[in-house]
Amino acid sequence: MQMVKSSSTNRKVGGLNSLRGTLEGRSPGDLLPKDHSIENAMKHSSILKHVGHLAVSWNNLMAVAYLTAYDHDLAECKLVSFPIGIYKVLRNVSDQIHLITLANNELKSLTSKFMTTFSQLRELRLEGNFLHRLPNEVSALQHLKTIDLSRNQFQDFPEQLTTLPALEIINLEENKIVDVPVEKLATMPALRSINLRFNPLNAEVRVIAPPLIKFDMLMSPEGAQAAPP
Repeated sequence: MQMVKSSSTNRKVGGLNSLRGTLEGRSPGDLLPKDHSIENAMKHSSILKHVGHLAVSWNNLMAVAYLTAYDHDLAECKLVSFPIGIYKVLRNVSDQIHLITLANNELKSLTSKFMTTFSQLRELRLEGNFLHRLPNEVSALQHLKTIDLSRNQFQDFPEQLTTLPALEIINLEENKIVDVPVEKLATMPALRSINLRFNPLNAEVRVIAPPLIKFDMLMSPEGAQAAPP
């Protein structure tokens, strides 16, 4: 896949050139901890020496990232935390990353550093993890338009999301949420849709929400269960 570059700013090009300089001339082994063999790493990943592809091994878990100026994909890597080494590699281009995918991993939490480092995100995909809360620093994502938190472990609605002015789509399907801050959601200027299907929502939410909201709120019939995976 070809890198996406913008002619409107030298800053983006400079950041990508800096990242290229970090990776050029380095072997795959240089990117892996000393206790992991290249042969073992290559069973799980494709590592190229030029900018655009990156493989990171962290605590015996392989994280394979495809990197462009807008896209950072770490889905299905069995991650229990965001690989710290990636912060260093992306330090000069983090403000140009607009999409991060961490779907179908084993994450139990995200750090405040993650939120403040990638504050220019437009889309964040976290479905299929073990998250039960978000850090307060999620408020740094002032440009975020879409967040997918489906199939996690939220029991409380992550109210920090109601402070995000650009947020249009929230997916919280298949969590354990009972109560929803309907009044706060109703004040969100950009919100278009929130998916709350297959949550054990209380009767009050089901009654109060419809007349107060101007966005789509998807809810399953009371007592409905998601189909097994």
